[in-house]
Amino acid sequence: MARCRAEATMVQAVHLAISHIHNPILFKESERITMNIETMIEFDKVKNLWAEFALTESAKKKIAEMTPYMSQSELEARLRDTTEARLLAEKLGNPPLVTLAGMQEIITIAKRGDCLTASQLEEVEKALVAVKRLKEYLCRGKQFEISLPYYEENLEALEEVREMILMQIRNGAVDDNASKLLKNIRADIERADNKMKERADSILRANKDCMSDSFSTYRNGHLCLPVKKECKFRISGSVMDKSSTGNTLFIEPTSVAKYYEELGLLRMDEEDEVRRILYELTALVAEQDVYMEQNIRMMEKLDFIFSKGKLSLEMQAVEPHINTDRRIVMKDGRHPLMDRTVCVPLQFAIGGAVQGVVITGPNTGGKTVAIKTVALNAMMAQCGLHVTCREADICMNTNYLCDIGDGQNLSENLSTFSAHIVNVLSILKQVNRDSLVIMDELGSGTDPTEGMGIAIAILEELRKSGALFLVTTHYPEVKHYAAQTKGLINARMTFDKESLKPLYQLVIGEAGESCAFYIASRLGMPKSMLKTAVQAAYGAETAKEMQEYGSLLDASEMAKTNADEMNVNFAGEKGDNRLAAPSKIKKKRQTKTQNLTEKFNLGDSVIVYPDKKIGIVCQKVNEKGVLRVQMPDKKIWINHKRVKLHVAASELYPEDYDFSIIFDSVETRKMRHQMERKYVEGQELIVEE
Repeated sequence: MARCRAEATMVQAVHLAISHIHNPILFKESERITMNIETMIEFDKVKNLWAEFALTESAKKKIAEMTPYMSQSELEARLRDTTEARLLAEKLGNPPLVTLAGMQEIITIAKRGDCLTASQLEEVEKALVAVKRLKEYLCRGKQFEISLPYYEENLEALEEVREMILMQIRNGAVDDNASKLLKNIRADIERADNKMKERADSILRANKDCMSDSFSTYRNGHLCLPVKKECKFRISGSVMDKSSTGNTLFIEPTSVAKYYEELGLLRMDEEDEVRRILYELTALVAEQDVYMEQNIRMMEKLDFIFSKGKLSLEMQAVEPHINTDRRIVMKDGRHPLMDRTVCVPLQFAIGGAVQGVVITGPNTGGKTVAIKTVALNAMMAQCGLHVTCREADICMNTNYLCDIGDGQNLSENLSTFSAHIVNVLSILKQVNRDSLVIMDELGSGTDPTEGMGIAIAILEELRKSGALFLVTTHYPEVKHYAAQTKGLINARMTFDKESLKPLYQLVIGEAGESCAFYIASRLGMPKSMLKTAVQAAYGAETAKEMQEYGSLLDASEMAKTNADEMNVNFAGEKGDNRLAAPSKIKKKRQTKTQNLTEKFNLGDSVIVYPDKKIGIVCQKVNEKGVLRVQMPDKKIWINHKRVKLHVAASELYPEDYDFSIIFDSVETRKMRHQMERKYVEGQELIVEE
């Protein structure tokens, strides 16, 4: 019964809500809540998917930190990059991008004057090969006459440096042919090593009876023979090691030791020559540090650009048109994270005469997905990404403000409703004419009447701000407010009453319905329970009237319609219905109400639901299906579906009865009587509408 109270109660709720909205204490409290807009509209999930197409850490970091562009020219340039990257990926395949991980550290070492290792120089060579391949890829892309391939002019393959490294470094080491001296030194090392082995083998064969094994071995870097302990004095040389049992001694023969000394000197020469070569190559890299760092930056930049193109291909997205005229139009829009094969396309438009859209419909009908789809695609577009639509025209927004989810915060001791209000107040503090605002289940979580008032107050504040906004609600009063308020329009999510399944289609220009009684009845709720529910919501008389129609199911549908289409004018005047349903639907409603003009006569005593108060008809039903009723303390405009005939005027008053006695004040009647007799100068008769 609290759902629909008298007009005065509703007005009080609206005024109370407005006073709360402007309460500085609540505004201060709202500053404690940080809205994670990206998480609410799931842009963080889009970023995670986007990051999977990036290779470099720099690109991944840029994706994580991405925020909407505020310059139209810059945004259009970034969108053009995305479009061209997608074109190249489609025509030429994925670009040969590499991570170049650790390359900046290598360049820093070279610039510092330290020596790079052979493996580090090999990494430089591989990076330059990647740069060369990317340049070739971009050069092939110039055939499409787009600007992105000309980034190749900022890449330097440094062919001389790459070839020098390639000739002198192989398999992570300095190659023998790196220099003539190194080649000779290593040849001498090989000869000395062979002679040393030959001499050791000769001694081994000549003293077989003194040996524990038939082969020589290295111990502590020296070539040794395995000599039996009892024969140690028969082999001239130095003991380098012994076996674990002590029965075998490893002796380096004296004739072999002279070759070891020669090898030591040769390896020192080799090490010096290798170091010289490494320093020369390091110097070459250091000399090109500017180009090397430019290559790294360009590789990271192209990695970021191509990640957007790959994401567009993955999502089968399109480039949106960008405007600054506060207009959003989406044709066949869909949520980028939903399966394309099951996602129902969204047709949406806002801007111009329509500043706000109020979406209604059954639970699980797709209302939240619809507003997320609009906000998410708008944010993606302003971040330089393609959008998941067949066609889109999207305006730039200074900020995106959102209230979705129950927001319950135990650590802050906030209930669901309190969290919503604190979040909403924060939104209202930040909103401006260039904002895009989405709010889910507006005014929910509290007493329905007060929640309705707060919802309307919030809508009024948003309307005054000039922002574009989308909200979802179940309140019938809010639907009516949207239909009667300039700049607002209703929309609904469709619902299949036969299968009891939502159709996820958005219809702009029509108010939706919650279908609670209908669904409950179709799912088998007993008529007795349904009758109790209808009686609690709309009064006993309405429930009784439903039974008279013979079907509680049909009647519950009528009761639901009564609630949806109730007409309470919050300003005390007729509302502006210019932004109601499209002409096709409007014509149908006009045809339906044309026959209602004779439903009630002037002076009829009627019952006004749900409070079941008695009133008298003082103005007949108009073309909108609304009539005016004189209540004990005031006159109200009300939808004919909320009124039931109590006693006909013909039974209460004689024919040609002067109803001005009832409806006009004494002063008005007296003045009218005087003016009917003669002209009275200075007098003006104002007929109350």
